Amino acid sequence: MDDQTRQNPPSQTETTPDPSGTAAQGAGHPADPRHSEGETAQTLTTRQGHPVTDNQHLRTVGPRGPVTLENYHFLEKISHFDRERVPERVVHARGAGAHGVFEAYGTVGGEPISKYTRAKLFQEAGKQTPVFVRFSSVIHGGHSPETLRDPRGFAVKFYTEDGNWDLVGNNLKVFFIRDAMKFPDLVHAFKPDPVTNRQDGQRIFDFISQTPEAMHMITFLFSPWGIPANYRQMQGSGVNTYKWVNAAGEGVLVKYHWEPLQGIRNLTQAEAEQVQGKNFNHATQDLYDHIAAGQFPQWELCVQIMSDGEHPELDFDPLDDTKLWPEDQFPFLPVGKMTLDRNPENYFAEVEQVAFGTGVLVDGLDFSDDKMLQGRTFSYSDTQRYRVGTNYLQLPINAPRKHVATNQRDGQMAYRVDTAPGQNPHVNYEPSVLGGLREAPPAGQPHTPHVSGQLVRQSIDRTNDFGQAGERYRAFEPWERDELIRNLVDTLAPVDPRIQQRMIQLFTQCDADYGRRVAEGLAQARPQDKQAQAVQDAEQQSEPAQPY
Repeated sequence: MDDQTRQNPPSQTETTPDPSGTAAQGAGHPADPRHSEGETAQTLTTRQGHPVTDNQHLRTVGPRGPVTLENYHFLEKISHFDRERVPERVVHARGAGAHGVFEAYGTVGGEPISKYTRAKLFQEAGKQTPVFVRFSSVIHGGHSPETLRDPRGFAVKFYTEDGNWDLVGNNLKVFFIRDAMKFPDLVHAFKPDPVTNRQDGQRIFDFISQTPEAMHMITFLFSPWGIPANYRQMQGSGVNTYKWVNAAGEGVLVKYHWEPLQGIRNLTQAEAEQVQGKNFNHATQDLYDHIAAGQFPQWELCVQIMSDGEHPELDFDPLDDTKLWPEDQFPFLPVGKMTLDRNPENYFAEVEQVAFGTGVLVDGLDFSDDKMLQGRTFSYSDTQRYRVGTNYLQLPINAPRKHVATNQRDGQMAYRVDTAPGQNPHVNYEPSVLGGLREAPPAGQPHTPHVSGQLVRQSIDRTNDFGQAGERYRAFEPWERDELIRNLVDTLAPVDPRIQQRMIQLFTQCDADYGRRVAEGLAQARPQDKQAQAVQDAEQQSEPAQPY
């Protein structure tokens, strides 16, 4: 052993195999106790571990320059800075998040929950599962005001003992469309105009006027429910229909709902504009400040349960995500409570890089044939691989809090190899008799629903596009109906008259009073629009010509 080795014996980190399975043992990190001479835990270094002795000046020829190419510390620093942002989400770009815990009740509707699902996180009363929640707006960009009229995302990542479960939904319990084929069109219509880069009510209602199933969602969105007051006092919903599966492999249809124990509060358009004039980060600040003050928000998770089938007695298809299941027939049944009790330590590392997917289910939870759910299940995880990277599931915020051993290898930014202790590192496939990974035993009987029929491109049979939208309109308080009509009229007033007429016809099919009030509002708005345009034209004509 040479003198240098005697003075600096190998640390435990260097001699002990890394439990993550990577061949790069003893990798350095901020808490690593191995320091070079003169270093402390607070010494600035590069990502290569080089102590930085001058972080103030470029290396130049003389004090005035020019700069030389070998400024390695600067080049590394600025090139990383140039790449500090990943592409923002196409939808749900504006978000806030927090850590917490979900506590199961162990029952559903007074019965043991095992009657309906074998998912382990629900089985025992008092069982706790860590969670991370991301709230968001849907259409608008990453730095948009949180007061804009928009659905709100409500996505929960459960770090269960069987791996992660992502319950991805919105605050409103229904959606605009029922077929995933139309999702890109919907988003394009609601996003800014590709020429003017402005969101345009004409584009929105041009699409909506030819999408009658959207009337239920539009009625919600243009009411005060379209602007939640904050994230703490906001409902959440899985929106889509899922399944629960028990140990015998028997399945039932379920819908998920988060009910805030702080109560529900929304904003009128005027209230939202007052808030926006002072603080366009109000919902993010509200969530952060309440958690920091120890006022932890809570939600109760409720489910609606329906037997798996077509249910011809209903006037809608239970797989249609533009519809609500009537609570008098399918009551909300509490199954647990979620508490958010810890703010993120770093917004980007946690809130921005957290990645959800509707296909992320654990044993005992399953998919239904909901067409939107099927489309989302591909799209969400595919988006994360593009946005964050091939190995996004190795990031701490996304990684499950349990054993991980896969045969997936390589790809951009692979910083861990999923090699299990005792696994033959030469074998990255299955099956193998040479010491590779093996399949897990089944946790219960498989769920095997019977499917038959012709392969077609058709809509569902029971569309009933207007019934529940009309019921929602009539269920609103008078002031909510007033606000709904006012917001619709303000948005529709500058729109092409052909689109206005189509929308009036759709509103009338929902409820005669609904259509009448929108028509009257638009009729009253037109003379004002003409007068305002005449004044604007006169002002432009009176302005002196500007010199070149």
